[in-house]
Amino acid sequence: MHACGDFEAVAPAQGRVRHGRGLGRRIARMEQTHGEQPVDLAFGFLTAVDSPSHGLFGGYLLVDPAGRPLEFHCTAPVKVSRAQQILYGATLQSHLHGRQIGATLLAEGTVTPELVLTDFEPMLHVRSHTSLPVALVTRADAAAAATAGTTSFAIGSVAVSPHAQDAGLGEDLRQKLEALVASVDLAEPFERIRAAIEEAQRH
Repeated sequence: MHACGDFEAVAPAQGRVRHGRGLGRRIARMEQTHGEQPVDLAFGFLTAVDSPSHGLFGGYLLVDPAGRPLEFHCTAPVKVSRAQQILYGATLQSHLHGRQIGATLLAEGTVTPELVLTDFEPMLHVRSHTSLPVALVTRADAAAAATAGTTSFAIGSVAVSPHAQDAGLGEDLRQKLEALVASVDLAEPFERIRAAIEEAQRH
């Protein structure tokens, strides 16, 4: 596994803000061992890690139904300047997490997942930049997730809340996730991403 690459800071240059193109950097792809069949199902896990010393990293892990890693990608760190905060205003979160980090990472993947899960709510903005279903994973209120009138559902130890654009796909997404939940807690792959990014920062 390689490091995330040279640290990069996003800074205004002559009134322009640098976009996410090129920020996504693939760390590694886990090749299938000889004799294995092509993966029929894959699931994406997308999150962000805020490093006080370096900036905001994005990480994207693709796994098979047994929870084995297929690909892992991360961005170089992104630092938002005060000028960017002012210029982007209320649109900063959608641009930073949805386009600059999230969309860049999804574009790096060579495996198409059934859906993309995130445990970081601002990452839901990536739905505007992909045709894939996107859903938020939380541990809080998992038992109450199936309350009538909500689009969330409880599965394993977590609650899954589909993006508003995917509100009608709840049952379909739940069925697809059942095979994965039999092998992996849906909150656990996000810990792998954080650990991999922390390890990469040391090299």
